[in-house]
Amino acid sequence: MFSRWRERIRHALGFRLALWYAVIFVASSLTLVALTYTLLAGSLRQYDRETVEGTLVKFAGAFGRGGVDGLVREMRTTQIASSPGPFFVRTVGSRQDLIFLSMPDALRRFDLSQLAAPSLNGEQTWATVETGEGGGRLEVASVLLPDGTLFQVGMSTERRDELLRRFRRALLLVFASIVLIGLAGGLMLTWSALQPVRTLADTAQAIMRTGRTDTRVPVMDSRDALGALSAQVNAMLERIDAVVAGMRGALDNVAHDLRTPMARLRGTAETALASNDAAVWREALGESLEESDQVIAMLNTLLDVSEAETGTLALNREPVELADLAQRTLELYEDVAEQRGVHLDISGVPSLVVPLDRNRMRQVLANLVDNAIKHTPAGGRVAMAAAREVDHVVLTVTDTGAGIPADELPHIWTRLYRGDSSRSARGLGLGLSLVKAIVEAHGGEVSVSSSPGAGARFTLHLPTSPPDLSAM
Repeated sequence: MFSRWRERIRHALGFRLALWYAVIFVASSLTLVALTYTLLAGSLRQYDRETVEGTLVKFAGAFGRGGVDGLVREMRTTQIASSPGPFFVRTVGSRQDLIFLSMPDALRRFDLSQLAAPSLNGEQTWATVETGEGGGRLEVASVLLPDGTLFQVGMSTERRDELLRRFRRALLLVFASIVLIGLAGGLMLTWSALQPVRTLADTAQAIMRTGRTDTRVPVMDSRDALGALSAQVNAMLERIDAVVAGMRGALDNVAHDLRTPMARLRGTAETALASNDAAVWREALGESLEESDQVIAMLNTLLDVSEAETGTLALNREPVELADLAQRTLELYEDVAEQRGVHLDISGVPSLVVPLDRNRMRQVLANLVDNAIKHTPAGGRVAMAAAREVDHVVLTVTDTGAGIPADELPHIWTRLYRGDSSRSARGLGLGLSLVKAIVEAHGGEVSVSSSPGAGARFTLHLPTSPPDLSAM
């Protein structure tokens, strides 16, 4: 059980982010501490050398002025002034004879035989003597006086080394604090940064558990990346909610509209079974074929819309005179329009030849005219007009019917959508979605303008040349 819990922690995103933050924080802090230690050690070394150099100059000047007695007096003055020390002082004559040597007890452990005679040309040189006991080093500065006398002053690094040892011990405590602060800071920042992600995951789980797509993710700050992600997820959920609502309504419409022909089909079959008359059977078979054709037409329309929306609808393009196609479409509805008392009219420029799929475009015009006649009262008018523009033609279908409410205009192109005024009529609400799909498959556009009581105007923009599919 403990191993499973450990694996879960190790693979948790929050733990990995916190660990990475802690590693980066600790590494950066250690780099800064190491730099500080290096600078401190260098500064202390430079300070000690400057002290030795200053003492060398002072002692050498005293020796030059008063000999050994002057040097001793200066050394006593230096010790009384509590100057850093104790100092190693040695003076060697030009014939390598020892003139003066001051070796405090604290420095007697150093082996002076390691101090080889330096080759000096009037410049100051440095030499280091090791004790071999881990007790520091003796750093000695040497200078050759004008009379050939070698003057040497040195100081032990033990005090400096002890200061650096204490500093290193303090750094251990600082390092432990840095690690703890890094881990705690990483956990806190990770927890805060991943809060939108946890909220998003909780919302997704709630949707999967309840099936309610109206749940939304709280957006804390839309200006950062995670806030923008939450806003995008909410927009996606709104689209999904709209699609689900549309599917539910569509299923209701499909069930309603398919139930009627299926019920009539069943009733016809039952009537035929209850009769022994061949004429009744033939009539029943004819009615069954008619009802089945209606169901097949509905299903084919659904397939056509799906193919057009996915770009797989096969179009048999050919040069089509648009005015002639519009005239023939209106002629198909002359009897229906006459029965309803609706006047049909067409106007436009002749010889508007456009590369179209004749049968598909006939479906488009038939749907628009059929809808216009259905929603136009007696005495009204349905008109079609065509005109040429720069690189396309414009075809309009206008009626003087009841119009479309403003709140329904954005939805009329949605597949299986039916407005309030159309719910009592037969059909699946596929006509306008099929119109839009076919027009866009031709590379065109379709739009509508309407207001209640003032009729509707559908406008088709069709290109005069087929779209270049190779560039898409």
